[in-house]
Amino acid sequence: MNLILNQEKVYLLDMSVTEMVEALDIKRYQASQVFRWLHQKKMPDFDQMTDVSKALRSHLKTRCLATCLQTIHMKQSQQTGTKKALFQLHDGESVESVLIRDRTRVTLCLSSQVGCPLKCEFCATGLAGFTRNLSTGEIVEQALSLLRDEDLEGRTPNIVYMGMGEPFRNYDAVSKSIRLLMEKDGLGIGARKITVSTAGDVPGIERFTEEDWQVRLSISLHAANDTLRSKLVPLNRRYPLAKLRDAILSYQARSDRQITFEWTLLHGVNDSLDDANALVLFARELKATVNLIPWNPVSGLPFSPSPREQCERFRDCLLIQGITTTLRREKGQDIEAACGQLRRTHGVA
Repeated sequence: MNLILNQEKVYLLDMSVTEMVEALDIKRYQASQVFRWLHQKKMPDFDQMTDVSKALRSHLKTRCLATCLQTIHMKQSQQTGTKKALFQLHDGESVESVLIRDRTRVTLCLSSQVGCPLKCEFCATGLAGFTRNLSTGEIVEQALSLLRDEDLEGRTPNIVYMGMGEPFRNYDAVSKSIRLLMEKDGLGIGARKITVSTAGDVPGIERFTEEDWQVRLSISLHAANDTLRSKLVPLNRRYPLAKLRDAILSYQARSDRQITFEWTLLHGVNDSLDDANALVLFARELKATVNLIPWNPVSGLPFSPSPREQCERFRDCLLIQGITTTLRREKGQDIEAACGQLRRTHGVA
C-alpha cells in the first residue's frame, strides 16, 4: 500500500528508487539522489537536498511528502538509555517505536499496524483493538526518526518487527520495508540484523519461507501447551502448536536457519518448571534459542512480573537441558516500554 495524500501528494518513503522514477517521471540518478537524502542522511527537508537541482526540489515540494510522522511524545530511560517514541500519523492515529541500547549495540523495535487484531491477553496493544495496517513508508519512517539524532559511529542498528501489531497480517508492507531498510543507498542494514517476530501466523511463516533473504524469524510463543497458549495468544486456536511446529520445520528445512522463541514470563501463569519442561519438549528438535522477557506491568491487566529468582530458575532449567537461552534485562519499565503502554497513557488507545 502506498499512501496518496491530499489526492495529489505521494509519500516518498513508500517508494523504491525505481518507483520514484516511474511515479515522478525523473531520471534514475535523480531518484537515487533523493533516496539517499531521505534514507541515508535521514533528511526530510527538500530545501536541504543540496545536490538536487532546484527544479527537481520544486517538483518534489509540489508532488510529494517526505514525512508523515510527527513525534508527539518521547521518553528516555535514565537507567538504560532506552528511548520510546509515540508518533502521530497523517490521519491522527498513532503508533509507538522503541530504541534499545546495549553497550554499543542499538536495536530498533518497529510497529507494523495501528493497534493489533490478535488480542494477546498480556499485551497493552491488544486492549486498543485494531485500526489499520501501516504503509511501507510509515514503517520505514519510524526507524529514520529514531535514528535521526543518533551517532552510531558507522555501525548499523538491529531492526526487530516486534512493536504494535502482527507483522504477518501486514505482510506486503513489512516485506517491502525490509528491502528498503537493506538498500545500500539507504541505511544499508544487513538481513541478519533484521528480525520479524510473529505470534504464530502460519500462512505468514509459509510466505516468509519462500523469501530469498536471510532475515531472521522469531516466534512469540509464551506457552508450550495448547490450553494455556490459546488463552494467552488467541491466534493459537486457529494455528495450534502442532501446525505451528510443522510450519517451523518446513521453514528450517528450506532455510537451515535457527529461530528464536520469545517467552514473556508471567508470575504464576507460565513461569513454573513444568512450563519450562514443556518448552524444552517443544523446542528440543528444532534449531531454536529462547529469549525470556520479564513482563512490563500494564495497568488494567491481571498479571504480575515473575520475580527475578523465578526467571533465573526457569532459564537454568532450559540451559541444563541444552536449550540456548537468554534472560533479557528490564530496559524500559520506567518509561512504559511495553507495546501499547505509552499510547494508552496519552489517551489515544
